[in-house]
Amino acid sequence: MLFGQRRSLARSMTNWRTEWFEFDDAVYLNSAAEGLMPRVAVQAVEQAVEAKKFPHRAVISASAYVGVQNGLRATLATLVGGRPEEVALTTGASAGTATLAYGIPWKPGDEVLTSTGEFPLQYTTWAPLAEREGVALRAVAPTGPFLGAQDLIAALTPRTRLVSVSLVRFNDGSMLDAAPLAAACHAQGTLLCLDVSQCCGAVPLDAAQLGADFLTCAGYKWLLSPYGTGFFWAKAEHLQTLRPGPFYWMATAGADDFSSLEFDDPKPALAARRWDTPEWAGAFNPNLAGMAAAAAFVERIGPQVVQAHNRGLVDRLLQGLPRDVVELASPLDATRRGPFGCFRGHTPARTNEIYERLSRERVVVSLREGNIRVAPYLFNTEHDIDRLLDVVSSMSAVGAKARDGDS
Repeated sequence: MLFGQRRSLARSMTNWRTEWFEFDDAVYLNSAAEGLMPRVAVQAVEQAVEAKKFPHRAVISASAYVGVQNGLRATLATLVGGRPEEVALTTGASAGTATLAYGIPWKPGDEVLTSTGEFPLQYTTWAPLAEREGVALRAVAPTGPFLGAQDLIAALTPRTRLVSVSLVRFNDGSMLDAAPLAAACHAQGTLLCLDVSQCCGAVPLDAAQLGADFLTCAGYKWLLSPYGTGFFWAKAEHLQTLRPGPFYWMATAGADDFSSLEFDDPKPALAARRWDTPEWAGAFNPNLAGMAAAAAFVERIGPQVVQAHNRGLVDRLLQGLPRDVVELASPLDATRRGPFGCFRGHTPARTNEIYERLSRERVVVSLREGNIRVAPYLFNTEHDIDRLLDVVSSMSAVGAKARDGDS
């Protein structure tokens, strides 16, 4: 879809909330944890379940298996500025990093660089390589309030084989300036893997501008897809450099023809689908069908529309929070953060108290690493942000009344 067409569609859909099922029982500001599946994705899931329920009524052909995944691969490639053959369909972000853990030809003494406070998959993936491959994991602490590219660049050594970090951090919403980091990595032959789970679909991405060698992503957040979905993107030049390993039989060259499969000497297709997570099974897989519909919905809207909408709401949040009750835990500058914002109380106990009050008032947010994370989406309005601000501000008034009573 052309950019102008996408903008036209976005302008025409003024009542975003109608694209989702009703949820008037709460103010939902938690898309960074679970993106709400739109109606079109739920309907696709239901159709896939129906096909599995009555397979004799479905057209069981090669096209029924590969059509959905081919379309999804193309959509995801558009969202990251890549090519369909560079996209593998997975069950989440961890699957992509696991592909690298097993695929990179490690040498004893190599190191993987990540950062402190990263999402746990960075540690559960790379730490076991110390015993398996003799590879060291090193976590870099930020020198300022938020991790910067220079923190990681300064930590590079000749032994650094891979830098693996999030483009947008889950616990504070800060966005890494990836391009200078990629340039520094490539200048010494180091690879860069970015976890884009907390921004893909909600922020425009261009793999070439980012400079990443690999991207890994969960689908159930900003891609509005079912849980257990995701993708792994590998720059074309790396498709043949990772070590061979077991691959899904549908990634065999020529597997589209079910009547003539290769059994004696199967070869993987010369594309990223060799790393697809089995068993996607096309139209019969509710997860895959739901993700295909949800990702297409996101692509039609345009991540730039989501970004602009969320920036306005998060700016309203961060500027309106009462400073006598809380402090900011995300960059105030919108260009330095992803699609959500975070704040915290002046003490951990106060943070927990605020979070519990919001929960009782049915304002749904997340508590992550001592920060309260507020992640709106297109179905949210200024009224939702104001509702949260009212709850937080009332705690200041309650505290003042309590102090006056004590005196």
